[in-house]
Parts: sequence; C-alpha cells; structure tokens
Amino acid sequence: MIFYYTGRLLCLCLASFFLVNGVVGLVTACASRAVIRTAESMRPRSAARLLFATRVFPCALAVGVVLALCLPSYLWLEPQASSERIGWVCLTLALLGAMGWLDSLTRVARAFVASLRFNRAWQQAGWETRLPGGSSKAVIVEQDSPLLALTGIFHPRLVLSQSVMSSLSTEELHLALQHETAHLISRDNLKRLVILLVPPSIPFFRGFSSLDQSWAKLSEWAADDQAVGGDSRRALSLAAALLRVARMGTAPRLSFLHTSLCAGDHDLSARVDRLLRLEPLPAKAVSQEPSLAIGPAFGTAVGLAIFLAAWPAILSSVHRLLELFLR
Repeated sequence: MIFYYTGRLLCLCLASFFLVNGVVGLVTACASRAVIRTAESMRPRSAARLLFATRVFPCALAVGVVLALCLPSYLWLEPQASSERIGWVCLTLALLGAMGWLDSLTRVARAFVASLRFNRAWQQAGWETRLPGGSSKAVIVEQDSPLLALTGIFHPRLVLSQSVMSSLSTEELHLALQHETAHLISRDNLKRLVILLVPPSIPFFRGFSSLDQSWAKLSEWAADDQAVGGDSRRALSLAAALLRVARMGTAPRLSFLHTSLCAGDHDLSARVDRLLRLEPLPAKAVSQEPSLAIGPAFGTAVGLAIFLAAWPAILSSVHRLLELFLR
C-alpha cells in the first residue's frame, strides 16, 4: 500500500512538473528573441544574468509548484488507504517528465566524463605552479595547441599550455588570466552545470539554443569588461592576447563545463572589436540601494504573509485539481 501511495505521488509530481515546465518553457522559447534583444541593449554582466534567469525560470517555477503545492497537498489530504487508480493522461505526462530528467542527467553525465578525462590528462602531462601576480595555483601543460581555460565546478582552477605562456607578453598573460578569474568570480562553470541540468520543455527538444549561445557570448563580454576595468590600454592588450592565441592554431574542443579564452568562440571578431572601441566606464552614482530595496522587500513580505494565510485553502484547491489529474 505504501509503495502504491508513493508511486502515485511520484507520478503526480513528475506529471505536474512536466506540465508547468512544458507550458512555461514553450512560452519562454517563443519570447526568447525579444529577451535577447533586450539583453543586448544592457551592460554585458546584467544581460548575462537576465538571460541565465530566463533560461532556468521554467524549471525553477515547475520545481517550486511541485514542492510548495503538489507535494504538501497530496501528503496532507490524500489518504494512504485510497485505492484510486492513475489515469493514462497522468501516466503519459509523468513518463514525459521522467524522460526530460533522464535527458538532462545524461547530458550532465557526458559533460562530467569529458571534463574528468581532460582533467586527468592535464594532471598527468602538466605540473602545478603559482603564476606571477596570481592568487591561486595553475596547471601548466606541455602542448603546442593553445589552451587557457578554467576547469572545475566547486574548486575551479586555471589550466594553460606552455605555448600560451611563452607567446603572450607579461601584461597580455595577466589580462587573459584576469578574464578567466572573472569567470571564476561569476561562477560561470556552475551556471553551465545548471543549464545542462535543466530539463527541456519537451524531451530531447532543444528550444533554448539561442538563449544558451547569447548567454555564453555575453558572459565572455562581461569577463572581458571586468578584466580591463574600463582602461583602453588594458583593452588593447587583451584584444592582442585574444588574436595571438587564436592565431596559434585550433584550440582543443573542451567540455561544456569548461570556460576557455578562445575555444569554441565564434564571436571572436565582435569581442576584439568591442575591446578596440572600448569607452571608459561612467563614474558610479551614489548608491541608493537600501532605500530602493525597501519597497520590493515590503511587497515580498506582504505577499508571503498572504500566501501563508491562504495556504490551507490553496492546498485544498490544488488537491481537488490533482484528483481530477489522476483520473
């Protein structure tokens, strides 16, 4: 009986997740072009955050609905002795939800395997050292192909080839490392893992490729901006480093969980053009964030209080919907 009760709960959670993630995901995919146009008019760092939030919103909303509504309403109001059968519609949607998670977990596993294979090879062929001006150690690899990447999710480290170190000037190397450090500060490798982990709206359907590509491009632009800090001379040196590394040959195709200075960068000319036409950053205005945050914080607190007060009635309504869903 407990197994049947838990099985129905699992089917309801998967089916509800698929329904919410699918509907909201398809709407998001249709609106992605407009979101990308809006993002391209913003500063790169803010734009990258907007695109990442848009990318994970359908899944986050679906998980929130399941955890905050479906799961507690079922556990609270569904009797364990119930012998209600699961309908074909619910079973089909649950199967699609399970396939979506299987798809995303398979992609994560493949990326992890590729990442571990590269890391093992780099550890065997290279050595650790502390670079001049660097705050952490890096792995130096003896290879001719250009390599300068940030690897790792929770304990990222820099990996670069001896050929890159010998080809770049001291300032160019410093700025290239600052670029990768900017990715580390933004936790872009962790964001890449989240993007892989988010199930598609429809299993095996890639409806967010444009969002993913735009996020990758703008995250590179944001790292460039943080590395040069609005200094046109530093921007010129970073542009020279990008071109020098690109002319060294084809970079190795890395795992999606790695961020690299140039590998897989189809927008190199636009990056270099931005750096060559860099305009100084405007002076920061006096921060008014504490006063501006009072309104949203108060609204959030009021909304949360109303939700908690109405929670029993909401759960009862959700349970009635789940009863219809099961049939």
